[in-house]
Amino acid sequence: QVHLVESGGGLVQAGGSLRLSCAASGRTYSSYAMGWFRQAPGKERECVAAIGRSGLNTYYVDSGKGRFTISRDNAKNTVYLQMNSLKPEDTAVYYCAADRRSTSWGYVPRAPLEYDYWGQGTQVTVSS
Repeated sequence: QVHLVESGGGLVQAGGSLRLSCAASGRTYSSYAMGWFRQAPGKERECVAAIGRSGLNTYYVDSGKGRFTISRDNAKNTVYLQMNSLKPEDTAVYYCAADRRSTSWGYVPRAPLEYDYWGQGTQVTVSS
């Protein structure tokens, strides 16, 4: 079992930055692929960034490329999402998720159904 707790959300002006953190409990955290998802009102949950078990392979949603950076610190059981040049359309609840089933070190899951554990979410609001 893995317990995930997000932090770092808040209100920021367009063009600003935020760094989200996701602290994970559980001794097997380092063997899980991790992802950041977001969900805005009336929209489906989408993966904005994900990182494989090795930490070397990553995925970014097209709208986040060049602005978002996902990283993980296995020693701290934490995964981060650095978000720069934020836009009002980035406004959403952001969730951290862990995939315990993937066995490939290089695989980066993107679909919500591939993830087994979820945090409670943190609100990100970008004002124009």
